[in-house]
Amino acid sequence: MLAAMKKMLLQAQEGHYAVPSPDFWDSVSARAFVKAAERCGSPVILSYAPIHREILSLEEAAEIGRFYAGRVDVSVALHLDHGTDLELVKRAVSLGFTSVMIDASALPFEENVRISREVVDYAHPLGIDVEAEIGHVGSEDEAGPHSVSESSYTEPDAARRFTELTGVDALAVSIGTSHGAYKNGTPHINFDILKKIRESTDVPLVLHGGSGTGDENLRKCAEMGVCKINIYTDYISAALKKTYSDPQSSWPGVMKQAEETIMGVHEHYDRLLRGLLS
Repeated sequence: MLAAMKKMLLQAQEGHYAVPSPDFWDSVSARAFVKAAERCGSPVILSYAPIHREILSLEEAAEIGRFYAGRVDVSVALHLDHGTDLELVKRAVSLGFTSVMIDASALPFEENVRISREVVDYAHPLGIDVEAEIGHVGSEDEAGPHSVSESSYTEPDAARRFTELTGVDALAVSIGTSHGAYKNGTPHINFDILKKIRESTDVPLVLHGGSGTGDENLRKCAEMGVCKINIYTDYISAALKKTYSDPQSSWPGVMKQAEETIMGVHEHYDRLLRGLLS
């Protein structure tokens, strides 16, 4: 069922776990994420990133997300990931997205506040939850969906001031992760900064760049107050690896195999982020 993201995150915050937020890029991946969530009996934040618009439009994403969310009993938030401006946010809301991210993190603090506040003022009266980012999660993967850029850590005091000035429902922070695939093993997560950010604000925290971060790192992030973890690359990497290692004789066979592989990866992350793995 379609559900609000904020309620999921507040429950996660209270329970010291995190909700996985995978980016879907077609109907097969969306179905896999929702089916896996249903199998786990857990909520999921089904995210669409505009960077995928060349293979899946915003309108198609809305139809697909609402279709599959309406066919399961678990809560499914349909989320716009890395929204770039108010007009895109308005389109997503009109199409049925239940939450949106406005990403002005690469801009100066005051401009980030202004744009994020503008989105909050539009979205909240309509019952739509808003995520924004302070600090910047970059990318070191040229093949990934985000342009290659360096990360900059979130400053705890800036996080506090940002949430007070904007009224956002979730705050994405930068503590050492990057979008895409890591070239040199798992990243170094600055847990000291995470602790200080958590102490500076009670707004649910979000971690982007969850793929390749390592199970131990992700579970510790969840225990320390991160309530939403975005994952993308690990899903497509697992599906591609499976396709190469076990070639199918037909395209439908490839798609079915990819769906089952994606479901397995999602079930792993769901159990991990809930502290259910031994």
